[in-house]
Amino acid sequence: MAENNQKIKLLRIIEYLRAESDAGKPVSTSQIIGYLNSIHISCERRTLYKDMDMLIESGANIVKTELGRENAYYINEVSFSLAEVKTLIDAVQAANFVPADKTAELVEKLLAYAGVRRSEIVRDNIIFYNNHKHSNESIFENIEQLELAIRQKKQVSFYYFDLDEKRNRVYRKEKKRYITDPVALVFSEDNYYLVAYSQKYQNAVNYRVDRMDTVEIEEEPICKEALIKKRKNETYTEQVFKMYNGETETVTLEFAPERLGSVYDKFGEQIEIRHADGGWLKIKVTVQISPPFFSWVFQFKDEMRINEPASVLEEYKDSIKKAIADDE
Repeated sequence: MAENNQKIKLLRIIEYLRAESDAGKPVSTSQIIGYLNSIHISCERRTLYKDMDMLIESGANIVKTELGRENAYYINEVSFSLAEVKTLIDAVQAANFVPADKTAELVEKLLAYAGVRRSEIVRDNIIFYNNHKHSNESIFENIEQLELAIRQKKQVSFYYFDLDEKRNRVYRKEKKRYITDPVALVFSEDNYYLVAYSQKYQNAVNYRVDRMDTVEIEEEPICKEALIKKRKNETYTEQVFKMYNGETETVTLEFAPERLGSVYDKFGEQIEIRHADGGWLKIKVTVQISPPFFSWVFQFKDEMRINEPASVLEEYKDSIKKAIADDE
């Protein structure tokens, strides 16, 4: 019984240090003894010194220091700062694909990493602002299966659905399973996507993970073309998600300086910016030529234009003419 009590005492000491201490606020010997007494574990100062030395010698990430005239201790382990926990919680809340109840679970787990003192501060400042959460409760199971398939380089299969006006699932292909070659999981514009290679279309296809049902790993390995895309993962997914699916082209865009922030938001702050005529700026980017790309350019009206190549500019003009004709 004495041995069990000793083990419980050491466990409670570590729990207390993890919750209440950090490098900026070590806890003193008196504080630790006071805590142990509050949970009905008696401990003398001399015994505590030996306990702490034993924990440190055993490899516990405990740092010994001084607080006034007393010994003091804190846990020296990688943990999230207050700002990091708050940022992660906000990101979880903002992600549409995480259902409301799963959001609450994730928030509580993140708060646990902050320790008692910091979690109370964060909890007092949490604002639940996203009312557009999706409803697929299998989202984490889907992600786990897809991630495993990507690592194992195996095909995956799943049912794929849309929602009708009453939020009922309407399965595509008359609820026949999709089978595809997974390349990567990508978080883009509030949703999680599986980027896959379609052997049928010999091109990239994207599937929203929150629209998948019953994801399973197949025995069949992914094809050679998918393996090539997987090795070029960063470039491949960047092209797919910068402007969605379409033929890849390198285009020159010219824009007014006032649109520089929007360009950085879309293409990143590392992009090379050059000067153009009339005080404008210009960039060269590789994008997928598609309606979403044209829509992104069009939103800036006379403050952005496609300069090269001429074929893409003509396609852009034709898409505008067709949109106008469709409205007449």
